[in-house]
Amino acid sequence: MRLLLDSCIGRTAAERLREAGHDVVRIQELGRDPGDARVLEIAWEQDRILVTADKDFGELAVVFSARHKGIVRLSGIAATRHASNLVGLLDAYATSLARGALITIEPQRVRVREQK
Repeated sequence: MRLLLDSCIGRTAAERLREAGHDVVRIQELGRDPGDARVLEIAWEQDRILVTADKDFGELAVVFSARHKGIVRLSGIAATRHASNLVGLLDAYATSLARGALITIEPQRVRVREQK
């Protein structure tokens, strides 16, 4: 899976995702964080699913109809747990993500909002 990790997702998560076979770019690897709207545009341009802990991306996608290839948001998950939560769940929700779903991973549940 092609992923763009927002600045709030750490290096350890990137390394673990790469080890699991994912094509991962961290926004920090592209230079200074350009802001949420541009991060989402970069993900679109590079055909990558955005992984973030920031709820503002969902608003950009839903309220402002910003283009995206799928968004995974980690909510209430400690940074030390990002990698372990992502590795298995990305595979489990691959079909939804391929269709551009917005997925929120919380400690006790996963919410999926399919694209219309």
